Order: sequence, then structure tokens, then C-alpha cells
Amino acid sequence: MQGKAILITGGAKRVGAATCRWLHARGANLAVHYRASVEEAQALQAEFNRIRPGSVALVQADLLDIARLPHLIDETVQRFGKLDALVNNASSFFPTPVGKITEKAWDNLIGSNLKAPLFLSQAAAPQLRKQHGCIVNIIDIHAEWPLKRYVVYNSAKGGLASLTRSLALELAPEIRVNGISPGPILWPENGEWKEEAARRHIIDRTLLKRTGEPDDIARTVSFLIAEAPYITGQIIAVDGGRSVNL
Repeated sequence: MQGKAILITGGAKRVGAATCRWLHARGANLAVHYRASVEEAQALQAEFNRIRPGSVALVQADLLDIARLPHLIDETVQRFGKLDALVNNASSFFPTPVGKITEKAWDNLIGSNLKAPLFLSQAAAPQLRKQHGCIVNIIDIHAEWPLKRYVVYNSAKGGLASLTRSLALELAPEIRVNGISPGPILWPENGEWKEEAARRHIIDRTLLKRTGEPDDIARTVSFLIAEAPYITGQIIAVDGGRSVNL
């Protein structure tokens, strides 16, 4: 991991921030993308740059603006001279029950969870090819086992799972492409998961009988980037066994 240049989308908060912290502690230089979380992103940058000056750059973009995505790659390379890995972590998540699905919701969920990872990966490919680098997509166990009332989100993550395998095929042998499907790691900031009974129901159906930690995802990202040179086209469920007991 030492000296690798990594771009991570949605890196300012939650699992993204934990992943940044884990990778930085192991020597990576980071381009941390954010959309609106400027205070969190600046705090993270200041924290990391105190530890290792100049090791973290911030790149801002609305990922739904596809024309902006190549500039994220350019800014990363201008800062660090290369790009070794892309982590497509940014995501939107909200319910879309049948009968209430709108085109705006479709554009948002498909855009952030599928369209942006595709076009960002495409823009990154020439630089990643130079480094024999890799792409890690953060998917969701609900890509394979749909979550009720989240029709568009499920579809977007299902598309991202297929995209992961397709890109692995297209970009081999120079670039590895893998995915991670989290289970219950951090509860959503809104929705029905605010209720303790809903949380308990999910935990009880998880084989390890507990939620995971953001570091569980961060460790797996780190593994796929730095310790898995013969793994590509795979999706690892990090879910405490939840997907075995749906």
C-alpha cells in the first residue's frame, strides 16, 4: 500500500471515511472525493496531512455530472503523478416502492450507484493500466437478495455487480476489478432502520448475531488493492453471514 495513489468516491463520511483512514494508515496517498460534505472532507484532509504532509487531496464533484468525472482522474494524477486504484464507494439510498417511482429517483439512484462508477472507471482505465492497478466497487448484498420497497436501488446495485464482472473481463489483464457487498455495517441515516425492532430483526438473521464495523469493509478494500494480485471479477460479501440466512 505504501505510496499508492488511490481515488475514493464518497470518502468524507461513514464507511468511506473509515476506508480512507485505513488506507492512509498503511501508507497510501488519497484523493478523497466529496459532493456536499465539505466540512467533513476538510477535517479528514487536515487530520491526515498532519500525519503525512501532502498525502491527501480533496476532489469535489456531483457524480451525476458525467462530464466532470474525467477531471477527478486528472486532478488525482496531477497531485500524485499516477493512479493505482479507484474505489467506487459513493452511493445514494432511499425507498422507491412500485407506484411511487419517479424519473428523478431513477436518475439519482441509477446515476450514483451504476452510471457514475461506469464512467469514472472508463476515465480511470488509461491511468490504471499504466500501474497494473485495480478498481473496487462497493455493492450491497441486496444486489442479489432484493430489499422490499427499494426497487430502483436494488436494480442499480445489481447492475453494479454485473458491471464489476464485465469490467474485469474488459480490462484484464492489466487491471483487476472486484466488488464488496456489505451487509449490516452502519444503519442508514433515515428510514425504518431507526426502529430498534427493525434493527433487531436484521441482526437476529445474521449468523454472527451482530452488526459489522466500517473497518470490516476498509480491511477488505485494502486486501483487494494490495494483497490479492490473482483475484479479479469477484464480489466478496462482508455481511456476517446475513446473505446465507435471508
